[in-house]
Amino acid sequence: MRLFTAFRTAPLLAACVVAKANYPAIPEDTTTPVQQRLAIYGPDSISIGWNTYAQLDESCVEYGTSTDNLDQRICASVASTTYPTSRTYENVVILTGLTAGTTYYYKIVSTNSTVDHFVSPRTPGDETPFNINAVIDLGVYGEDGFTIQGDKTKKDTIPTIDPALNHTTIGRLANTVDDYEFVIHPGDFAYADDWFLSLDNLLDGENAYQAILENFYTQLAPISGRKPYMASPGNHEAACEELPYTTGLCPDGQKNFTDFMHRFGQTMPSGFASVSTNDSAKVLANQATELAQPPFWYSFEYGMAHIVMINTETDFEDAPDGQGGSAHLNGGPFGTANQQLDFLKADLASVDREVTPWVIVAGHRPWYTSGTACMPCQEAFEDLLYTYGVDLGVFGHEHNAERFLPVYNSVADANGMNDPKAPMYIVAGGAGNIEGLSSISSQLDFSEFANDEDYTYSTIRFLNRTHLQVDFIGSVTGEVLDSSTLYKRHDVRFVRQ
Repeated sequence: MRLFTAFRTAPLLAACVVAKANYPAIPEDTTTPVQQRLAIYGPDSISIGWNTYAQLDESCVEYGTSTDNLDQRICASVASTTYPTSRTYENVVILTGLTAGTTYYYKIVSTNSTVDHFVSPRTPGDETPFNINAVIDLGVYGEDGFTIQGDKTKKDTIPTIDPALNHTTIGRLANTVDDYEFVIHPGDFAYADDWFLSLDNLLDGENAYQAILENFYTQLAPISGRKPYMASPGNHEAACEELPYTTGLCPDGQKNFTDFMHRFGQTMPSGFASVSTNDSAKVLANQATELAQPPFWYSFEYGMAHIVMINTETDFEDAPDGQGGSAHLNGGPFGTANQQLDFLKADLASVDREVTPWVIVAGHRPWYTSGTACMPCQEAFEDLLYTYGVDLGVFGHEHNAERFLPVYNSVADANGMNDPKAPMYIVAGGAGNIEGLSSISSQLDFSEFANDEDYTYSTIRFLNRTHLQVDFIGSVTGEVLDSSTLYKRHDVRFVRQ
């Protein structure tokens, strides 16, 4: 979502505005790791990504199972990467052979870094209950973004965050860091392409765009450096200005999802080898892995869940951000013709419900919403989600919170939440950004919950093989604003409806 009025007035205001890009200070030691981010890379693997203000010839991490015995070390013997207009360099190391569900401590090798920790992934098929968070449409907080006002006197919690963030979604994720195991964020990070909404930026768009990105990922690092943070794209990753016909004003380093690709392209997984005893499932999972194109589309497994991240922006017919799409951003393509849909079909067909009973698909633009539905997305994806029995669809783009009954082809499933065939859908786009919340003027007939007054995110609780709880959490207060439980028998091993 976005606002247009400030761009229309920008030419009139530019002449009387002093240019200023609100960059973070560069550390004296330019090898200092910043903007850290973890991801689930395999059933026994975690990727660690970070940025530096100097290019490194070799990126290394020391790690172990106690803070005073980091007895293992792994290095990526390739130089850091960057792109035109960026001040920083991306570094990635993959830790493999981890013991499932174990706390590991790690230190990025630098003359100025500290020890942090993470919990390694659960083995696919592990039936221990766990929670994850869905956070979408989250922007930078502060001078160039949106700030939630509140009591700033509360003591910081571990992980330590800027006190100004205590009453934001990032603050709530910090306060509850022991309550969830990872985060999925399908699209819209930072809102750097809204740089022109701050008058101080009007004469310095290129630098303002980069400054917002640096500030946002610095703010996010206490969370994404502690918990795996699984990303896929939204429209605000497409270019330095998400306005129709204006991408020609962007320098090359700020076009076509460049920062998103550099930041997450080497940290997100392609897919997992199937642990099913079914040979067809193994073949299909291998096909899906070959067709995956992280960070745009990919899948991973964790305990009772098979989770698929999709790209609603490009790489399907009439994709809104694609070549000739309605947003006029001309992004992509990032795969060959039909590659994303072929991936999704093979991936969903490979899921063995005896191993991972719950199947979640997360993308950015929704087709069930009280706002503007993405009809090309529905045409491309909905039949596949229904055919292969997806349990929950998680989307954003509309800056509010909505929950719908299980639905297919705009008709609510007759079974409701009691073993439906159709997927349940939510919109979890109210995390907070410079554009504010999207008002809900009318609701769909099968809407069960709608909130456009609170900044929110969603917690998804995998209770057991048959019960999934979805909560909407108020970011400022931590209050549970809505809670629902989906029951699915999952008595069919390979679903095809």
